[in-house]
Amino acid sequence: MTSESPSFTAPPTTGNFLGHPKGLAVLFGTELWERFNYYGMRALLVLYMVKYLFLPGHLETVVGYGAIKAVLEGMFGPLETQPLASQIYGFYTGFVYLTPVFGGLIADRLLGQRRSVYLGGVLMAAGEFTLASDALFFPGLFLIILGNGFFKPNISTQVGGLYAPGDHRRDRAYSIFYVGINLGAFMAPLIAGTLGERVDWHLGFVAAGAGMIIGLIIYALGQRNLPPDALTMAKAAHKEHKPLDREDWKAIGALVILTILVTFFWGTYEQSGNTMSLWADENTDRAINIFGASWEIPVTWFQSVNPIMIFAFTPGIIWLWAWQTRRGTEPSTVNKMAIGCLLITVSNLIMAGAAWLAGPDKASWAWIILYNATLTLGELYLSPVGLSLVSKVAPARVVSAMMGIWFIANFMGNLLDGYLGSFWSRMDKVDFFLMIGGIAFAAAIAIAAFNRPLKPILKQ
Repeated sequence: MTSESPSFTAPPTTGNFLGHPKGLAVLFGTELWERFNYYGMRALLVLYMVKYLFLPGHLETVVGYGAIKAVLEGMFGPLETQPLASQIYGFYTGFVYLTPVFGGLIADRLLGQRRSVYLGGVLMAAGEFTLASDALFFPGLFLIILGNGFFKPNISTQVGGLYAPGDHRRDRAYSIFYVGINLGAFMAPLIAGTLGERVDWHLGFVAAGAGMIIGLIIYALGQRNLPPDALTMAKAAHKEHKPLDREDWKAIGALVILTILVTFFWGTYEQSGNTMSLWADENTDRAINIFGASWEIPVTWFQSVNPIMIFAFTPGIIWLWAWQTRRGTEPSTVNKMAIGCLLITVSNLIMAGAAWLAGPDKASWAWIILYNATLTLGELYLSPVGLSLVSKVAPARVVSAMMGIWFIANFMGNLLDGYLGSFWSRMDKVDFFLMIGGIAFAAAIAIAAFNRPLKPILKQ
C-alpha cells in the first residue's frame, strides 16, 4: 500500500527543533498564527451576532441578511435571533472545513502546497479585515471560508513531508504541531476576543487578521526549511503519477468511513464554541474576587481553557501511550477515536449535572473548567491522531486531497453543530446536554464497531 506523503526526499534539516527538522518550527509558527486568526473571530462570532449585529439598528445594514435568513427559515422554519446565529455559526464553521477538499485537489494538480498556503492566508486576512464593516459581514465570512480551503490541508500535509518513510518521529511531530494550533487558539480569545467583547467588536476582527499576516511572514522566511511540493517534484522529474491500485483504494475507503463516523464527534465537540458561549454568558456566575475586589471573567476567556489544557495534557497522553505500547496495551487508532467520543459524552453529562444542580440560578464557572478538561482529553484522543493517520495512510498522489476529505468530518459536524445549537433556547438545559452526550455516545459505539474490520487496512 502507498502509505506516505508525497515529499519523501531527505528532510532539508534534521534535529534542530525539539529533535525534529527546522521545517516543523516554521509550520508550527505559521499554524499558530493562522489559528489565532481563526479562533479570534470564532470566539466573537456568536456573541457578535446575538448581542450586536442582528439587533434592530444594525441588521438593516448587513448586506444579504434578509436573503440568508429567508433561506435558512425555508430549511428550518422560523428562526429568532439566537437560533439564527447558531445556524449561521454552524454553516460558517462547516464550510470552513468543506473547502479544503477543493483546496487539496487544486494543490495536488495545479498550484502546489506552498502557493496554496500563501493564497489561503491572504484570503483569510482579507476576510477578517472585511468583517470590520457591519455591512460586509457575509462577504467577510465567504473570504475566510475560501481562504481556509487553500490553507488548511496544505499546511498539515507539509508536516508529514518532513519525514522519510518509517520515521518514528512523525506521530510526535503531529502532536507538537497540534500544540502550535492550540497555542494560537489559547491566545486568540484573550487578545482578539477581549478587544472585541470589551472594546469594539470590529477591533477584535482586525486583530485576528493581523495574526494571519504574522503567520504568512513566518512561512515566507522559513521556505528553505520546508519539503518540496509533490507537484514540483513530479514536474522536475517529467513523470506522471502511477494510477491508484487496489490497496490505495482500500486505504481511501477506510479513511472515508472514519470521516463519516467522526462527523458526530465534531457535531458535539463544536458546541464548545457555540452554545457553551451562551451558557457562559447567560447561565454562569462569572464573578471572582481578586484581593478583595469583585471582577467578572469575560465570556470569551473561557474559550482559552481548552487550548491551555492541550498544553497541560499532551505530555501526559504521549507518556501514557508510550507506556501502553511497552505493555502491548495501547489502543488502536480507531479505538482511540471511540474513546474520544466517550469523553465528549462525559463532558456533557458534567454540564447536565451543572444545569440540574443550578436550577433557575446561575452555575459556578468551575463547571466550565471541568467540562473543558474532559472535552480536551476527548480531542487529544481523536484530532491529532486523525491528522497523523491521513499523512501515513493516504496514497502519495492524493495526500492533500485526502487531508481535505478528512476535514469533511468537520464540515458535516459543524453543520450538525449549528442545527443542534438551534435547540438551545427551546429546550431545558439538562435535556439539551443529555441530547448532545447521547449523540456522542452513539458515535463512540459506531466507531468501535469498525475497529476490527478497518485495522488490517490501516495497519494500526
